[in-house]
Amino acid sequence: MKYLPLIALTVAISACAAQPPAGVQSVGQSQQPPKVVGQCIAKKWADKSQQQVVSQNTLANDAAMDVYVPGQQPPSGAAAVVRPSYTGSGTWVGFRSGGGGGGDTSDITACL
Repeated sequence: MKYLPLIALTVAISACAAQPPAGVQSVGQSQQPPKVVGQCIAKKWADKSQQQVVSQNTLANDAAMDVYVPGQQPPSGAAAVVRPSYTGSGTWVGFRSGGGGGGDTSDITACL
């Protein structure tokens, strides 16, 4: 019985970690690693716009990243949010439209 509070805390933390970040619209899932998906999105946006695309690693070893829409800058610009899948293996991708910038989610979908 003395371990019940610890178990409840562990379950609560796990439930929070298994949810997408606030303000991010889910786009889809991929079986590719996050690094590959993020690089694909950055290349598509850079080729399409002929502008520099900023990507920012949010976890070590390219395990998660934010790829900013051309012309947007960290930390609050519009970006593709690339994370390890919240349910199983692979990669989860979302889109954060912060900063008022546009962004083409069809390019994101093409990389999934």
